[in-house]
Amino acid sequence: MKSPKAAGRDAAAATVDVAVMPHRRLPVGAEICGTNGAHFRVWAPRHARAHVVFENEDGALGPEIALDSERNGYFSGVAPSARAGMRYRYRLGDDATLLPDPASRFQPCGPHGASEIVDPNTFVWTDAQWTGIEMSGQVVYEIHIGTFTNEGTWLAAIEQLPRLADLGVTTIEVMPVAEFPGRYGWGYDGVDFYAPSHLYGTPDDFRRFVDRAHALRLAVILDVVYNHPGPDGNYLGVFAREYFSTRHTCEWGAAFNFDGDDAAPVREWTSGNAGYWIDEFHLDGLRLDATQQMFDDSAEHILRAIAARARETAGHRRIILVAENEPQDATLIRPVEQQGCGLDALWNDDFHHAAMVAVGGPREAYYTDYRGAPQEFVSLAKWGFLFQGQRYAWQRRRRGTPAFGVEPERFVTFLQNHDQIANAPSGRGERIHQVTRPALYRAMTAFWLLSPGTPMLFQGQEFCASSPFLFFADHAGDLGAAVRKGRASFMSQFPSLASANARDSLPDPSAEETFLRCKLRDDERDTHRDAIALHRDLLRLRREDRAFRNEGPGHLDGAVLGSHAFLLRFFGALPPGRATGGTRTGDRLLIVNLGTAFHFDPAPEPLLAPPEGKAWDVLWSSEHPVYGGDGTSPLDTSEGWYMPGPAAVVLAADT
Repeated sequence: MKSPKAAGRDAAAATVDVAVMPHRRLPVGAEICGTNGAHFRVWAPRHARAHVVFENEDGALGPEIALDSERNGYFSGVAPSARAGMRYRYRLGDDATLLPDPASRFQPCGPHGASEIVDPNTFVWTDAQWTGIEMSGQVVYEIHIGTFTNEGTWLAAIEQLPRLADLGVTTIEVMPVAEFPGRYGWGYDGVDFYAPSHLYGTPDDFRRFVDRAHALRLAVILDVVYNHPGPDGNYLGVFAREYFSTRHTCEWGAAFNFDGDDAAPVREWTSGNAGYWIDEFHLDGLRLDATQQMFDDSAEHILRAIAARARETAGHRRIILVAENEPQDATLIRPVEQQGCGLDALWNDDFHHAAMVAVGGPREAYYTDYRGAPQEFVSLAKWGFLFQGQRYAWQRRRRGTPAFGVEPERFVTFLQNHDQIANAPSGRGERIHQVTRPALYRAMTAFWLLSPGTPMLFQGQEFCASSPFLFFADHAGDLGAAVRKGRASFMSQFPSLASANARDSLPDPSAEETFLRCKLRDDERDTHRDAIALHRDLLRLRREDRAFRNEGPGHLDGAVLGSHAFLLRFFGALPPGRATGGTRTGDRLLIVNLGTAFHFDPAPEPLLAPPEGKAWDVLWSSEHPVYGGDGTSPLDTSEGWYMPGPAAVVLAADT
């Protein structure tokens, strides 16, 4: 039961006065008004006056325009001579300090510099026939623009897009690009939420990237951070301390005020940002970072508002909204009419953690509650999350909520992502193929790419990149020291890194060398042919073989065959007009053995039985010589089943 004050906040959060914003795309920021200059609007409720001060590229100050007070905390006005490309800052009250725009569309000199007026209408799009995407059938590929290529720019990344399309990728997920301080960083400390980082190129370069991706039938979604701003270059509190909550605390900084007094403009600024990326950059969706740290006790959670704004902005285009949520709260992906938030998918950390333990990773820290056992992989394939409300020993509390009935494509699965590589227990940013045997890696990759969830690769995974992915952030002085200390403290949860000597050996996040080591090597894109063939062939099998598509209830079952072996049975279609009975066609059997080879005889497991009148033949094997394997003999023989290992084998009964 909400208090009267809370109910009042909810009502206030529901609407924002937009009557003074004719012909604006966004409620705040600088926008070109055709040939009539630019309209400026800013929220600064604790200031009596606001001025726009123009600035030349050499830093010399130009004209100053006084904005009108709207009597609701906003100031707005038109600068008739303003044009796209001009730079400006705000001056508030009697303070001489000049500040960048909280809704700047571009910061050409970084977060401490002047803002630049951008006209998104000047870019010529060629994707008019693109209608967007839905979760079913997607293969996601996560990239960090600064390390994806040697140049680290949008334009250089464009050159690699045909390779991803050829591989079988359908959606590119870009790590955060909102303007952040320094020469390099992951992007999760962004401070100018509407300004794509100048480090990667201009806003139009970003648009060129998306436009080219669409021409290749690739979607693009963006990782956005609405749980906190970064510590350096964050001027939001100077404009309005109401941007930040006095009721909630975020793990990594000040939490945004989504449910307190004067929360309405903050909610509008945030949901408007979600719509902005969809509108002005034609993005196909968003990945919402650490949603468990987005605190909101309002009647309408901010995630619902974000989803509604993003979809409204997309119009006829279909978009996807993916959430990271450490507690694995399935209500986020349930429809609003079922008291959910209406998002499309959740990252599945359970999948990654079980896989890492199975291939030889240590059972420590947040891997403690996973055994890497065959039953875990059968359950992952059938039910998505492993923890749906059971006790979770590592956190000493229950984890997850029931997810029965949730479509499998709504669980994004991965063997690698930016966090999990950087947080590898060794502290060296090693990729999964570097911490296990090649045959075991191939077998696990096959299970992952053929299981029902939506797979997400991390940049370079398809060619077994040798470059690590480490945590890097270009902070100097006391802030740099605090980042190093915080990083060491986080990694000390792994016993192997708990000693002072081990923590001292961690790569310095602020060192340029740490950043440069993470850049992908171009030569490996061509020379690591066996790894590329493995991923391409599995994605083709997933895409082209109907058995691996989700056909609804009863399509999939699984069984444990031994201490390291299990199977998944993908049932094919029944004859036309037969709801039950009859002989199915197109059945597939995926045998995965993460241990040594063994003889399975007798074989009292009905899922091993071929369809009536047929026999199993090897359709695909992770041990094919083209992938670096030793070949595969028949599994189902007159002397019982021979299970190669480590290996994954697909059997078909209709070839």
